[in-house]
Amino acid sequence: MVYRFNLTQDQTESIVDNTHSAWSDLQDKLNNWVDSAIVNLPNFILALVVFIVFIIIANLTAIVVSKIIKRTRAQESVRVVALRIYKAVIILIGFFIALGIMDLSTVLTSVLGAAGVVGLAVGLALQGTLNNTFSGVVLSFMPKIQIGDWIETNDYAGFVTDINLRNVTLKTADQNIVIIPNAKIVETPFKNLSTNNRSVAILECGVGYESDLELVEKITVEAIKNALPPGKSEKIDFFYKEFGNSSINYEVRFWIKETSAKDELLAKHIAVKAIKKAYNENDINIPFPIRTLDFGKNKFRSETISLKQIESDKE
Repeated sequence: MVYRFNLTQDQTESIVDNTHSAWSDLQDKLNNWVDSAIVNLPNFILALVVFIVFIIIANLTAIVVSKIIKRTRAQESVRVVALRIYKAVIILIGFFIALGIMDLSTVLTSVLGAAGVVGLAVGLALQGTLNNTFSGVVLSFMPKIQIGDWIETNDYAGFVTDINLRNVTLKTADQNIVIIPNAKIVETPFKNLSTNNRSVAILECGVGYESDLELVEKITVEAIKNALPPGKSEKIDFFYKEFGNSSINYEVRFWIKETSAKDELLAKHIAVKAIKKAYNENDINIPFPIRTLDFGKNKFRSETISLKQIESDKE
């Protein structure tokens, strides 16, 4: 099937005129763009140079700022976060100045408006991530937690090896790496064993009922004092707690140097050996539960007779 279109002369002339008009408009716009580009080329080059200069200034001055922060003995995470914020601010200033040189105030207003809308959308979509980022800034400037500290939080314990804008990295006692989001540490309690290198260890034991309790207390305190000398203002506390099933139980509390969980285990290890040695030298008994099984003599005899009767009946 073939379609044929018969155009009149007026219609043909109209199509040709419209085509020429559209082509002329396109040429005019292209010429205007070229002229505008030529006129604004110096401003564009100047704006580009200014922006590059601000990037260089941000990188060079960041080195100076880093040295200043190191002199304040701030932790590494504070230095990293501060440098990132500083460089971002300097580069943004350079970007806005470059737009001003190119006389793009309208574009600048549009960019700021679009940035506000995009920022709102991103903030709603990434609430968890932004929460971790803000928490990372908070943790970076908190003196209560620093890189190298031993902390216990969220059922994990270990040395802090890194604090960034997203998470905190712990190295546990078994040499594994645990990564915890910043928000979880900010929102939950944590224990820092490195803020104070002295803490109290608690050790429990028991002695036999025949023991001289005054002598036991004296020997126990002396053993710990000789093995783990306390500080000038520190003392060893000894308390009898209860009458147990096979022993009189006590609790002794003594000061130790503790910067990690291993230090507490080591101190208790030394204390246990010292106490056991002192008890052996003074014949002090540390009893342990004993269970006696009483089968009953008469019951055993009756069961024996019953078995004999069963065997005779079988015969």
